[in-house]
Amino acid sequence: MKRVTSLLLPSNLPAIERLRKEGIDIQHDEHACSDGCARRRLRVALLNLMPFKEETETDFVRLLSASSMSVELLLMRLSTHTPKHTSAEHMQKFYHTFEEIKSTGIDGLIITGAPVEQLNFRDVTYWDELTTIFSWAQDSVRSTLYICWAAQAGLFFHYGIPKYALPKKKFGIFPQTITDTSMPLFEGIDNPFPMPHSRHTEIRREDVLAESGLQILAESPLSGVSIVSARDGAEIFVTGHMEYATHTLANEYRRDYGKRSDVDLPVNYFTDDDPEKEPLPTWRNSADKFFDNWLRYYLRNN
Repeated sequence: MKRVTSLLLPSNLPAIERLRKEGIDIQHDEHACSDGCARRRLRVALLNLMPFKEETETDFVRLLSASSMSVELLLMRLSTHTPKHTSAEHMQKFYHTFEEIKSTGIDGLIITGAPVEQLNFRDVTYWDELTTIFSWAQDSVRSTLYICWAAQAGLFFHYGIPKYALPKKKFGIFPQTITDTSMPLFEGIDNPFPMPHSRHTEIRREDVLAESGLQILAESPLSGVSIVSARDGAEIFVTGHMEYATHTLANEYRRDYGKRSDVDLPVNYFTDDDPEKEPLPTWRNSADKFFDNWLRYYLRNN
């Protein structure tokens, strides 16, 4: 079934055509609000730190397009880092620097993971610029979603929460238990709900509980703490990848299998645990609802 959205995107962004092939008709002009633009569009910036920018753009556009809220998405890049896997033309055409958008009125910020999790935070070459953005977001954005490595980085910078190396990669789909189902962030989401994880490091429950400003919202005995909130949801830290497309973990598995000795089959992912069969995208509905709830209850000015 074709889904028409009220998501405003940069014209000719490749994600638009990719998602149209999936049956999602992305409208990207100023008159495309499904509610007649009676409410002001929410302006959401995506700071994309993932190596393959176009894939990540598509993942988040897919999620945001599932919401009935009217949203404008701005793509944001670091000025102190040059991507290796995305063309300079694409970055120049579709992305803005922090300096270009910091004063334009941003309601929400999403900061993605990055392939630097095994480095010390301060050894990351763009750490200074990134933490400048972290600080700005506390004062200027209604709510920031920190994803995977960014969640660990944000918790470390704002609250001193350390990360720890795992003996083996946490890889697969793990059920997460919601600690307070009355929170609007989890409206319409089953308890427990599935979440993809793909990481070599973790934060620990005891460290989070020791910080009075933090609240654990979801966790798992298998994958640990998955969602943490601070300042009544002004900061939400997600250690997994709810944005992942159906085949992302499969692609990671096939990329790494045979190259390293620690590559296991993703847990709870392939049909019958057979990598020759299709993955089971069990997290899609909860991911759509999670992001819709974030837009609806944490960004909208009630």
